[in-house]
Amino acid sequence: MKFVKISSAIIGMLMILQWVFFIVTGNIPEFETAPVSIAFHISIEIITAVLLIFSSLICKKRVIRETLLLYGQGMLGYTVINSAGYFAQSGQWLFLAMFAVLLLISIYNAVILFRQREH
Repeated sequence: MKFVKISSAIIGMLMILQWVFFIVTGNIPEFETAPVSIAFHISIEIITAVLLIFSSLICKKRVIRETLLLYGQGMLGYTVINSAGYFAQSGQWLFLAMFAVLLLISIYNAVILFRQREH
């Protein structure tokens, strides 16, 4: 369970930092070409990140924390697959590998959380 909490918090923080970096450096051309689509995409990623951080670091009630962490893993899985498509389309294979690792961590965390519920 410790790995789930730590990895969820780190991933959530890195998601927020990534978007702040991209926005500050002007590295989001979709603001010009697809502003509504990118706004929705960034919103769901920030919501996912906040849920991962909140459930791993702030939430104290075990049952609620585990439920929110499990829900957060599902959201993370969705955002990872969705984001991976963009980078696969543009042939950026290093990012694709990173997303594969994040997806594996998310699946691993979900398995740990499911097993935790059995006990």
